Amino acid sequence: GYFYSVWAKCIHSSHDFSDMVYIDSYIFNKDVYIQFNSTVGEYVGYTEHGVYNARNWNSDPNILQSERAEVERYCKYNAEIRQAAIADKT
Repeated sequence: GYFYSVWAKCIHSSHDFSDMVYIDSYIFNKDVYIQFNSTVGEYVGYTEHGVYNARNWNSDPNILQSERAEVERYCKYNAEIRQAAIADKT
């Protein structure tokens, strides 16, 4: 069989989320073949297929704009909700 998954991660260590990083990884058979990292600002391919997709996706400004916006839309939004829930309990 084959194993395919997409993992979206938000990583930060500061309380004000100023160092927030969004990582969108595409995995096939437990190997990351393409990844978007908000600090890099574009897709990076790690296999032949990943390099091909990265070239195509990086040439589309709509895809890149959407991925770059995920730090604010997805990461910081959810981190603020979780931080408030945790802070209220302490």
